[in-house]
Amino acid sequence: MRIKNVILIGMPGAGKSTIGVVLAKNLGNSFIDSDLVIQERQGIKLQEIIEKYGEDGFLEIEGEVNSSLNPKTAVIATGGSAVYNENAIMHLKSLGLMCYLKLSYESIEERLGDLAKRGVVLGKDRTLRDLYDERVPLYEKYADLTIDCENKNIREIVVELSKWIERKR
Repeated sequence: MRIKNVILIGMPGAGKSTIGVVLAKNLGNSFIDSDLVIQERQGIKLQEIIEKYGEDGFLEIEGEVNSSLNPKTAVIATGGSAVYNENAIMHLKSLGLMCYLKLSYESIEERLGDLAKRGVVLGKDRTLRDLYDERVPLYEKYADLTIDCENKNIREIVVELSKWIERKR
């Protein structure tokens, strides 16, 4: 299995974007943050997209963007809700290694702060715990590799992931 792209999935606050940038530099790959691509194409922030089109509309836009990505060698940080669109997630999975950055609910809760400002698709009358319990099985389902990020710093996670990838190149 020759790894060309690395796709990072996981909860909001798991560190996909931060780890993705460092990993891309480490591997000599480009970096794509799918949330930033969505914002760029729509011309507004994620939260504004959700307010304008509703959560279903946002998920549709996110799926279209993720399905359109086709890099040669990149690290792609997806939005936490990317796993809701099976066609888009299977497209991304076909591009390379899908890695789930796993963190406990408590760590995610501590990192996130105000969800309303982050552009998180939460759903009406739903809690972060509901979201976590719903998404974790999806992350586990689609992941080729799971990295336990609990009590690790960015460098440790990037080194662990880089070593795994280098063994597969």
